[in-house]
Amino acid sequence: MKLKPLSDRVVVKMVEAEETTKSGIILTGAAKEKPQIAQVVEVGPGGIVDGNEVVMTVKVGDKVITSKYSGTEIKLDGEEYIIVRQGDILAIVE
Repeated sequence: MKLKPLSDRVVVKMVEAEETTKSGIILTGAAKEKPQIAQVVEVGPGGIVDGNEVVMTVKVGDKVITSKYSGTEIKLDGEEYIIVRQGDILAIVE
């Protein structure tokens, strides 16, 4: 099954958080922060949103930083994805 986002929405898959700290301490699941870096999987077409034209600036394959608790989490074919608005993407990681 494939997701095709509408309007200014973007489907992202979160990148796994670090398992260890720089000093070598192994973190348990509860101690890890929710990751904010994600890989763009699909991008909507943009268009007119709330009376304003939205041009999509991210593309499939980009690594991005999203707002910490933004988007809608979904599970599809055993994989977890988040659908966010382009406005909830804070930066592209290069």
